[in-house]
Amino acid sequence: MLFGKKKGIFAPVDGTFVPLAEVNDPVFAQKMMGDGVAVIPDSDEITSPVIGTIQTIIEQKHALGIIMEGGQEVLVHMGIDTVELAGEPFDILVKVGDRVEIGTPLARMKRQETVVLVIAAGEQLSSSKFTTRTMVERGAELAKV
Repeated sequence: MLFGKKKGIFAPVDGTFVPLAEVNDPVFAQKMMGDGVAVIPDSDEITSPVIGTIQTIIEQKHALGIIMEGGQEVLVHMGIDTVELAGEPFDILVKVGDRVEIGTPLARMKRQETVVLVIAAGEQLSSSKFTTRTMVERGAELAKV
């Protein structure tokens, strides 16, 4: 069972899956940082969408970098235009070097932040489960790297 999860990207939060092209930020919508998935959250707890190790925590607490077991870097980005909030709406629950599994709590955020993105840095996804807005549960597989 673990073999199938190694390349999977799973929903980091309960909410509504949104195609990346519909995200209100051209850097993400045009896949300038890489392909990925987006979920409009229905809860405040954000969990790991992949199996890997925390590599980076952005100083403003709105994003974390995770290295998957195969070496792929994944960015978990909470909200749009959140840098100027100086970390205020975020509580990070992990530290650099922590190993995470799918569903490991990463952060809590105030839900006024409109979308949680999971971006495979510099990569195209090999498959996506959804192409239109769809309700998803935390831990549901959304794509493969």
